Amino acid sequence: MHRHAESVAVLLNFYTMLQEYDIIPKEMRAYLRNNGRHFNKKACEWAVKNMRKWNSDTNSSEKIEMKSKDEIDELLKTHGITLNKNKGYDYVYVANMCYADFYKSSIEDDKHVAMFVKDMVDDYDQPSGFIFNRWIADMDGSETPIEWEDFL
Repeated sequence: MHRHAESVAVLLNFYTMLQEYDIIPKEMRAYLRNNGRHFNKKACEWAVKNMRKWNSDTNSSEKIEMKSKDEIDELLKTHGITLNKNKGYDYVYVANMCYADFYKSSIEDDKHVAMFVKDMVDDYDQPSGFIFNRWIADMDGSETPIEWEDFL
């Protein structure tokens, strides 16, 4: 393939990927109008319900038990953490993701979970909504449909 043909092929592939987002379901539009690119309680609960944690003892993945907003609030308070940029349930999602993916591995204890949540939520060079956008990208990448109407 000639260099020009390769460039055209890459651009066409990129354009095709972008077209997937031209049609946004009306339920997603309604969600975004009400919540912006942030988790509300229902979306957070659904996202966490779908999280899995690897169990090396059984060599399989397992669902996690969601830690509630009150539990995460207490965790942050216990460790003297104040969030400055949080919107909605973003921090609850991040904490549960941390417990599912990093706890007792690279994040050794609850204090470091609290610090991780602070680092993610208050990341100074990330735009508002980046946590939610990342979740949408993960769902898209795993071909998991999002039932937007359940979050309204």
